[in-house]
Amino acid sequence: MAWLLLFSAGFVEIIFALSLKYNAGFTKLWPSIATVISGIGSFGLLMWAIKTLPLGTAYAVWTGMGAVGVAILSIILFKESVDWYRLLSIALVIAGIVGLKLTDSQ
Repeated sequence: MAWLLLFSAGFVEIIFALSLKYNAGFTKLWPSIATVISGIGSFGLLMWAIKTLPLGTAYAVWTGMGAVGVAILSIILFKESVDWYRLLSIALVIAGIVGLKLTDSQ
């Protein structure tokens, strides 16, 4: 259950980060509301997950999921560069997340 909460927190973190781009410095109402709600939701789910998961593992997975998700979606949505260094870096973060999951006893 804790891992499900953590992965949910990671997905909501992606929404939070993307909404920062769209709210234009909190000048657009709906993206600003999405930013606040997703930020609270992401932190809330993370806090719930770390009640049973190790803090270091949970935080690394949460930030890693956010980083990978935003990097991939930024390539798709905002036409950011796609080169092999960038893709390799994303793959390494994914490998780290998988490694942390595999080495956890939960």
